[in-house]
Amino acid sequence: MSTDIGEGRTPERASRPRPGIRRRAIAGVLLIATIGAGLLVYRALPGTAATDIAGDALYAVAAYLAVVLVAPRLPPLVVGGIAAAWCTAVELFQLTGLPLVWGAQFAPVTLVLGTVFDTRDLVVYLVTIALATALDAGLHAVRHARR
Repeated sequence: MSTDIGEGRTPERASRPRPGIRRRAIAGVLLIATIGAGLLVYRALPGTAATDIAGDALYAVAAYLAVVLVAPRLPPLVVGGIAAAWCTAVELFQLTGLPLVWGAQFAPVTLVLGTVFDTRDLVVYLVTIALATALDAGLHAVRHARR
């Protein structure tokens, strides 16, 4: 027997969006805002240690949100682990010198792959992702407590 509400969904719950869809939509909006903020920091503010740290933090948040966008049903700890692995891999890849060479040929590459390795970048990435994971886990707990 087929119904319009979907398998395992009651009529009351059928009208509410599924959690994965809502989480993906929120992550998409936040990702666009984060990229916009990152471009603003990169283009409009002078290059200082503070803007470098802000850019790194925004990059880490963008990585976290991108994982949520691709896989919205993953738990926050898994999302944080994947985002941390991505950021660490990108930073370590800079040790090869390839991002610097590629960035010289096509400048937008530097926005995704950076240029040169910096230990501070790794620290900022990991601290930011830990904070994003904690915030997401807290929101996740609140959502589930309301059910």
